[in-house]
Amino acid sequence: MLIGEVARRSGVSARMLRHYEALGLVRPTGRNDAGYREYSGEDVRRIFHIESLRSLGLSLREVGRALDDPAFSPAGLVADLARRTRERIASETELLTRLDRIGAAEPADWEEVLRTVALLQALGSSSPGTRQRAALSAAGAEPVPVEALVEAVLGEPDPSVAGALRWALARAGDGLDPLAEGLRSPVPEVRARAVRAVAEIPGEAADALLREALGHPDPAVRRYAAPALGTRGVAAAIPTLVDMVAEAERDVDAADALGVLAADPGTADRIATALVARLRAPAPDAATRRRLAQALADIPGPPATEALGELAHDEDRGVAVTAVYLLGRRGEARPARPDGPSE
Repeated sequence: MLIGEVARRSGVSARMLRHYEALGLVRPTGRNDAGYREYSGEDVRRIFHIESLRSLGLSLREVGRALDDPAFSPAGLVADLARRTRERIASETELLTRLDRIGAAEPADWEEVLRTVALLQALGSSSPGTRQRAALSAAGAEPVPVEALVEAVLGEPDPSVAGALRWALARAGDGLDPLAEGLRSPVPEVRARAVRAVAEIPGEAADALLREALGHPDPAVRRYAAPALGTRGVAAAIPTLVDMVAEAERDVDAADALGVLAADPGTADRIATALVARLRAPAPDAATRRRLAQALADIPGPPATEALGELAHDEDRGVAVTAVYLLGRRGEARPARPDGPSE
């Protein structure tokens, strides 16, 4: 079979067949009377083998080794090809993501494109300082690639950089949809970063997402959502906030949020009732009673005052002294301790 016929039947150009011959991959077994190359059936089968291996991504050098080296391992080759393919897909996916983000920013000219590319590269830097500067610059950039900021927020382990990213995202005033996806992540750290970012975004949409987070099965998510909702005046956060105080889980933030909610007299009585209920729960220890007393300090109204009056006679001197001091701050008379005169 002459080279032209082989080219037609195999789909491999005559030029490529000559290249294969030059590399020693396939050699015609003979020549006809006119001196033209003649390919045998075995030669043609080898050509199809070469093309099959090339379709898997092998280089011509690897094809030659695969065909001629008895010690060449197919399993090792396939594993290496799979690894290289995954790396290529990851690289292409990263490029596609970057292009989507640039497009979402709706750049008006190439200068904006280059600025966005520089921002994305800086957000992906291995240097925390570079990432933080990028976050701060993003807050003033127009337009802002919000999805890139969300991805950076959800993956940022450095507290300072994370704070700058949350601030930039809040300034952008968007990103709630990808943050909602973050709240559904199977990774606890990602969920915590997502809810903290939502907590710093103003607006009713963020409030609604925080209300959903208040019922999240992850207690860490609830403990970030509740103080944010409390400072926004959402009374539904009260039970979680009281639990946080009692359990010493971000208790200072929880107490501050309860103080904000207590500006409403009806809500103040509800908070005081919930705190007193925890005081009367089975055997709260002295440290718990002290935290509950401190939380009662900013709750106006008779129920809170009465509870502090009882705590002023607590068997633990630290708790009693704390309650007496807090009553004094409220302008209430300091009750005498059972073991001596009032202080």
